[in-house]
Amino acid sequence: MSRKPKIKITLVDKKEQGHCHRGHKIGDTFDFDTERGELCPMVMHIAFPYIDILRYGGELPQNKDGEILFCCSDVDVINVFKLEKIENTDNR
Repeated sequence: MSRKPKIKITLVDKKEQGHCHRGHKIGDTFDFDTERGELCPMVMHIAFPYIDILRYGGELPQNKDGEILFCCSDVDVINVFKLEKIENTDNR
């Protein structure tokens, strides 16, 4: 039985001048399995379908640098997050 890959979520950019009400800052990184409760619920609402697609073998659009990016839904902030799929390397 194969294990689901880990997902790393990193805040990489900010498009507007507002302040994140959850206090997220560029460079913050979260492990989806162990730290998702620390992420803003609006971010999780957007991220979850993408994460589900990645975990179950689907492909997502990538930017010119090969990154998977998405934005939070707060129009006063517009934090930009990067998703990374980390393949499980142990053979359990």
